[in-house]
Amino acid sequence: MGTLTAIILTKNEEKHLPGVIANAKTWADQILVVDSGSTDRTVPLARELGADVVFRAWDGDFAAQRNFALTAATGDWVFYIDADERLSLPAVARVRAIKAGAPDRQYSLKRENVAFGHHFRRGAFGPDRVTRLFPNRTVTWTGKVHERPECSLPCTALSETMEHHTYDSYAQWWDKAGHYTTIWANDAWERGRRATPAAAALHAFAGMCRVYLLQGGITEGSMGFIAMLQHGLYTAMKYMKLAEKSRLEK
Repeated sequence: MGTLTAIILTKNEEKHLPGVIANAKTWADQILVVDSGSTDRTVPLARELGADVVFRAWDGDFAAQRNFALTAATGDWVFYIDADERLSLPAVARVRAIKAGAPDRQYSLKRENVAFGHHFRRGAFGPDRVTRLFPNRTVTWTGKVHERPECSLPCTALSETMEHHTYDSYAQWWDKAGHYTTIWANDAWERGRRATPAAAALHAFAGMCRVYLLQGGITEGSMGFIAMLQHGLYTAMKYMKLAEKSRLEK
């Protein structure tokens, strides 16, 4: 029987932590919390609930946090799960079966998003697929924001799902959007990308058309329309921050 480490990145997650740890205890052998400087009860609460806790100071790099977690993960497998995510019962059973098998593949799951009190089936906040389960030491994460895993093993797409209880309020979304778009613009700038206001407008318009029409956001009613506007604004902010750097350089 193989062992599995559930890896949870945290900063001020005391609200979601009990739920994700309770969920992880049904399928993980080690629960590892990687904290980046919480000022609430996240760290003592994690320890009270039986998790191992390590610390890495936040430097704006999500991939670095995920890579650092591997230094303390003891399982044969690692599963990255956010504090606001929960595996469904069928997914729990599937993960248990996988960890008992050969560590020769990576696995993705379908993630369903619940935001602003609405379970999205289509559009900007519609279901996405995330790759989270790997044999230990076989994955490296890249990208400071919207980080992605790099693993040379074949990937199996599981039919089982997990729920993502994301934004509780529009104020929370606005704060995170400002933070994430700044990280994206800085990272893009360092990689040599440049932008103009025209490019920002084009990317935002194309993104809104994609999530509303091609991805079916129109079927979500008023929530789908608002989500389309949010997606357009988020995209515009990313590229306008990059365009601002380009303008200031001149």
